[in-house]
Amino acid sequence: MAESTKLWCGAAAAMAWWGGWQGREAAVRGLAALTVAQLISNGLCKQMAERPRPPKQWFGHGEVEDRPDSSSFPSGHTAAAVAFAAAVAPAWPLAGALCAVPAAMAAVQRVQSGAHYASDVAAGAVIGLASAWLTHRAPRLVLLHWL
Repeated sequence: MAESTKLWCGAAAAMAWWGGWQGREAAVRGLAALTVAQLISNGLCKQMAERPRPPKQWFGHGEVEDRPDSSSFPSGHTAAAVAFAAAVAPAWPLAGALCAVPAAMAAVQRVQSGAHYASDVAAGAVIGLASAWLTHRAPRLVLLHWL
């Protein structure tokens, strides 16, 4: 889990450092959504799914030997990447667009490396988008609950 968040933590630090109030807001939103996505994908879904990784024979490269033993479904890397980029975009559109590029590359790499099926990555992307939406809406939902 920590490996998949290094890039996004670094991006959040850079946004907070150089982006002023807009960068700090984007960084907080991105990290909040990333945390929710990791909890849902790795803490909940992977524990319930127990899907094996794609067969090693499908891939003709050595990278397939270095993959996690956890459930293949869903892709936690993709969930975190999409959540971060999608949560940053409303707060700072340019940064969100810049984050979307490595997020998409991470998703493609998870399939190419043999770590996941395409459906695992698609599910991770849905979890990421839902996490970004939830963290954006959560303050309003909590406030409405108390009114």
